[in-house]
Amino acid sequence: MSDYPSLYMIIDGERVSGGGRRTHQVVNPATEEPLGELPLANADDLDRALEAADRGFKIWKKSTPQERAAVLQGAARLLRERADDLARHATMEEGKPFGEARIEVMIGAGLFDFYAGECQRIYGRILTRPEGGQRSMVTKVPVGPVAAFAPWNFPLGNPARKLGAPIAAGCSVIMKAAEEAPASALGILQALLDAGLPKEAAQAVFGVPDEVSRHLLASPIIRKLSFTGSTVVGKHLAKLAAEDMKRTTLELGGHGPVLVFKDADVDQALDVMAAHKFRNAGQVCVSSTRFIVQEDIYERFVKGFTERAEAVRVGNGLDPDTQMGPMANPRRPEAMEQLIGDAMDAGAKLHTGGKRIGNQGYFYAPTVLSDIPLDTRIMNEEPFGPVALINPFKTEEEAIAEANRLPYGLAGYAWTRDSARQRRLAEEIEVGMLGINSVMIAGADTPFGGVKWSGHGCEDGPEGLDACLVMKTVHEG
Repeated sequence: MSDYPSLYMIIDGERVSGGGRRTHQVVNPATEEPLGELPLANADDLDRALEAADRGFKIWKKSTPQERAAVLQGAARLLRERADDLARHATMEEGKPFGEARIEVMIGAGLFDFYAGECQRIYGRILTRPEGGQRSMVTKVPVGPVAAFAPWNFPLGNPARKLGAPIAAGCSVIMKAAEEAPASALGILQALLDAGLPKEAAQAVFGVPDEVSRHLLASPIIRKLSFTGSTVVGKHLAKLAAEDMKRTTLELGGHGPVLVFKDADVDQALDVMAAHKFRNAGQVCVSSTRFIVQEDIYERFVKGFTERAEAVRVGNGLDPDTQMGPMANPRRPEAMEQLIGDAMDAGAKLHTGGKRIGNQGYFYAPTVLSDIPLDTRIMNEEPFGPVALINPFKTEEEAIAEANRLPYGLAGYAWTRDSARQRRLAEEIEVGMLGINSVMIAGADTPFGGVKWSGHGCEDGPEGLDACLVMKTVHEG
């Protein structure tokens, strides 16, 4: 399509394409039309990227906090100036509504601005020993070159997360973003380079995921892995990283519980949570998934959620009237059909949806299931799609037990006006992020991460910067 850019990799400041490399065809999920051919890295490309990252770290670690801040602030300004083009590319690649994609650009810009300030607050401390005239100096230094793997569901926000903290810390980065959405990721990196980031400090490669990850993580040049994606892949990468004792930040799968108590503002909960559920067609790691609703309001909640699901306008993300776009690739509707079919075979009730829409594009209807047996696949595997799973509960203890039943612990939500219960839930629900009467669980200044199988370490906030730094103590006699 004419307004879609040419595709390439960025290695040592060079735009790399052609040369007989394998390619991946990028497809518009709304139309199934090809957008472009993406070159995939070969072993020589990855070695070049590693060598550049090694040189880049030696350069960038010596930069001042003010120099790093200037690059990040400049990139944030460029992202805002280029927001419409970047958002259009993201919608064409991933399917989400243009408005959501544009917000994503602004979130990335805000994250760069935050890290521009935070990198000037990397503090150490001095410990004195008066009796012996000794002194100890504790400092934070950049961990080294980072291998950063970003998924497709937030094609602008995820690359911004993967690049912002390492650049602020003084690290170099090799980013492998999703092959489904390369133009979005390249736009984020290009803003940093245009703002003055040395060409050696950040690379962008694409390729067969397992080949790229094994090659990069086998190199002693890489000192840290940052990965966002599924739990299965995260466990695999953690094993590879452990071979060379590389530090890891892993943001993995979720299966977000939503506890709705009878004292909640039910209409507000329905309005907020239905919009949250179908954002990005449910392809969100912190998506609300398991709705655990007190018996007294259960039928009302199921009916209200069904009405709101049926009202969602599904279509091409470039259409201004669209509220939910297609799923990002053909694998997702297939997975939805399997999971929902298994649940219905086991006795779950289908209230709306449960089917594809049309015969072009990867559209799937907003779906509501209720009374789902707990041993079904969909109640135990992250569906990553536009399906709400609603089951009843009697007591608070029963609701908490269901919230904590799975090995995932990324995000959770609760609706209640009882302040004492709010405090109990905050203590008892096993997640890295909890929203009470709200879905606002993330921000540039707050840590983003999970517990249990949902990973470890955090992105965003001061904690995201700390994840790219190591402690160093110098003792002077």
